[in-house]
Amino acid sequence: MPPEEVLPGVYLLETDGQRKLATKSRDLEPVYGERMINGYRLWDPTRSKLAALLLKGGGKGLHLPRDAKVLYLGAATGTTVSHVSDIVADGLVYAVEFSPRAMRDLIRLCERRENIVPILADAARPEGYCVLVEPVDMVYQDIAQRNQVEIASLNSERYLKPGGVLILMMKTRSIDVTAAPDAVYNSEIKKLAGLSLSWSMDLLPYHMDHWAVLARKFDS
Repeated sequence: MPPEEVLPGVYLLETDGQRKLATKSRDLEPVYGERMINGYRLWDPTRSKLAALLLKGGGKGLHLPRDAKVLYLGAATGTTVSHVSDIVADGLVYAVEFSPRAMRDLIRLCERRENIVPILADAARPEGYCVLVEPVDMVYQDIAQRNQVEIASLNSERYLKPGGVLILMMKTRSIDVTAAPDAVYNSEIKKLAGLSLSWSMDLLPYHMDHWAVLARKFDS
């Protein structure tokens, strides 16, 4: 059975009797040990919250053309970044990471992929990389900090194009470990500034106490 394109650049493959998410890559070397099938890289939803979101059907309102520009906050070693890089093969991914150790692995990935720009910086201070980042079509954030919603709002205000999309992976336990996750989510979602909430979705069974939030920046 040929791959089914569920979103531009994102596919479902029939393999081992199951339908699995994948992206198609120009880079034929695995990034994190993922399986490669005829140029497609299987995308593990337990390793990537974006994969979990898409596998659950959370692609509504999400469209990234091949030449899109993405600001990725919390890039870590590049697992999900690499798949976003596949999707926007003719665009750019500005990958912001605070940890020097993770950045070393990320830089090795960037040596093989010209459309990823590694940035060692604190995403809570978006002015620190203003000379590197241009207006983007999407801000994607996966950061385990108490003020993660504020960080998303600040970066969206500064870098997201009007009408552009924010995808925020909200980690409720990182905001308040003592409160019920639902209560944390309901409180924090009200703090998004300058953005219109489109929808949200929990990431069970792949990730506990995580919500994926899609919001769009108000047109100017």
